[in-house]
Amino acid sequence: MKRWTASDIPDQSRRTAVVTGSNSGIGYVTARELARHGARVVLACRNETRGKEAESHIRSELPEADVQFAHLDLADLSSVRDFARDYGHDRLDLLVNNAGVMALPHRRTVDGFEMQFGVNHLGHFALTGLLLPHLLATPGARVVAVSSPMHALANIDLRDLNSERGYRRWIAYARSKTANLLFVHELARQLARSGSDVVAASAHPGYADTGLHTAGVRMEGRRTAERIVDAARRRLAHPAETGALPTLYAATAPAVAPDSFTGPRRGREPGPTWRAPWARNDTAGQRLWGASERLTGVTYGALEL
Repeated sequence: MKRWTASDIPDQSRRTAVVTGSNSGIGYVTARELARHGARVVLACRNETRGKEAESHIRSELPEADVQFAHLDLADLSSVRDFARDYGHDRLDLLVNNAGVMALPHRRTVDGFEMQFGVNHLGHFALTGLLLPHLLATPGARVVAVSSPMHALANIDLRDLNSERGYRRWIAYARSKTANLLFVHELARQLARSGSDVVAASAHPGYADTGLHTAGVRMEGRRTAERIVDAARRRLAHPAETGALPTLYAATAPAVAPDSFTGPRRGREPGPTWRAPWARNDTAGQRLWGASERLTGVTYGALEL
């Protein structure tokens, strides 16, 4: 059987996509390939300079591309609300919740949440909820959350979502990636209950060269550790071009199932991948959902209509 590649992406003409964190890494590749196949793509990025550079690079490679930078800081819920308020398109076919932070020293978002949980989960939870009316109004829309195999390191702690009882950077990262999977699990359940045809799915890139690996040690000025991590990344990580394939598959391949989890398989072929049992726990998904609504102030009332 022929290996699935970006050339197998179906025609995306007349479709609109939002890709968070699309100024670099797998987010950039995801946005570029969607644009290559005809989608109108919103590059939702925190850094305006890098976001506009990404827009320029895509336009230089693909002169006919319909891409546009829009500011979005997932560490600031007011920015998330501004992005959703200013979203000016008549449809939203695809929301790719790609942006993330990894293994940072302890930091808090503008709203006081532990940074990894706040950006990786709560920011995207709020964004999806605020854009939900556009998704529900678009036939065949999809939401894709980018998680990680590192979710297997830790289940979420519903009694300590913001790591106030102690902070371990990799455990906090793993919990945020478990939260991504539980969010998709519960969103898929609620979409099905409401009768919507919107598909919520998740994906992970494997050990891909995303630029996230050295961020934490760089922030702390640990130069030796940064060199070691960077050497491992250059030796072992596969390029962003292949790391983006599971996301692109989940976003565009026909018959992607709700609550599916796509990752790189043997030969980097995207396909169904393993997830920890706790990432499919109905009770945990519902409790995380309720906590996320309380923390962000964003509710998914459109699913109750």
